[in-house]
Amino acid sequence: MPSQLVTEGERAAVHNANGESDAKQATVWPEARDDFVLTPQIEEVAERALAYLEAGFPINLAGLAGTGKTTLALHLAAQLGQPVTLIHGNDEFSSSDLVGSDQGYRKSTLVDNYIHSVLKTEETLRTLWTDNRLTTACRHGHTLVYDEFTRSRPEANNILLSVLGERLLNLPKLCHTDGGYLEVDPRFRAIFTSNPREYVGVHRTQDALMDRLITIPIDHYDRDTEVAIAVAKSGIAKRDAERIVDLVRGLRQQDAGGHRPSIRAIIMIARVVIHRGASYRPDDPIFLATCRDVLNLDAGSPPRKVGEPLARRAWICDGPHRAPADTK
Repeated sequence: MPSQLVTEGERAAVHNANGESDAKQATVWPEARDDFVLTPQIEEVAERALAYLEAGFPINLAGLAGTGKTTLALHLAAQLGQPVTLIHGNDEFSSSDLVGSDQGYRKSTLVDNYIHSVLKTEETLRTLWTDNRLTTACRHGHTLVYDEFTRSRPEANNILLSVLGERLLNLPKLCHTDGGYLEVDPRFRAIFTSNPREYVGVHRTQDALMDRLITIPIDHYDRDTEVAIAVAKSGIAKRDAERIVDLVRGLRQQDAGGHRPSIRAIIMIARVVIHRGASYRPDDPIFLATCRDVLNLDAGSPPRKVGEPLARRAWICDGPHRAPADTK
């Protein structure tokens, strides 16, 4: 059974070193998943990526939104068998959000009254350093999953250059204790994901960082893979999944210059229709309304008037195919 890390809306398991739930910890542990789909196409990409990681090189899964980059990244991280530190790119990040910072002070007072007639006091005030997620991963040899890292500004990610190159994390504020550098644990691995540069909120990454990453392009999966994912994620029959997949893939081809619906749209349509107990026939009003909403098929917008005609051409109506009732 393949393993998959789960987080944000899925069955996340966050634990501290004692195995107790602790929301302040950044460590996410692998969990076995029954619905992770492994087709020849996914296996081929996963095998290459895992080989790079095991050889000690960081990878970047780069591609369009909705192509399963994060899911694949978490699957790869689970295969490495190490705890996972998860970071989501953010335009407001600074290097301290990745590395850590001073969080308060510690004051100590020493009172010397050895000689009764003389009272000596000595006060010491020290800042308290708190590791953030990158430092935690480097210190303990976790697998770092930096999701959509290009949404963070390049200057925030500069700290990664020495981590991925020289395997040293620069910590100037700890020069009085650790010499200002942390040697990265040899078990540390890094998986990045990124969207195309033309997406809103995506920054151009510095060449020096990209030179340290092995970039693997991730595009929309082939038809068989998308059908398998739709069946696994929604529980619908394969024949019905093929109909939805063909519809979405047809829209991608017709509107290649604009927004192209992804596997997410396929799963949404399948789950909504199965929840409402409707059919996957092109003459079912619930199915058509769901397709219009999920795929943004606005009948009043000329570029998108292809929706219902395309839906009716996607398959031959050979009898009713009812979606099973939603069971909870």
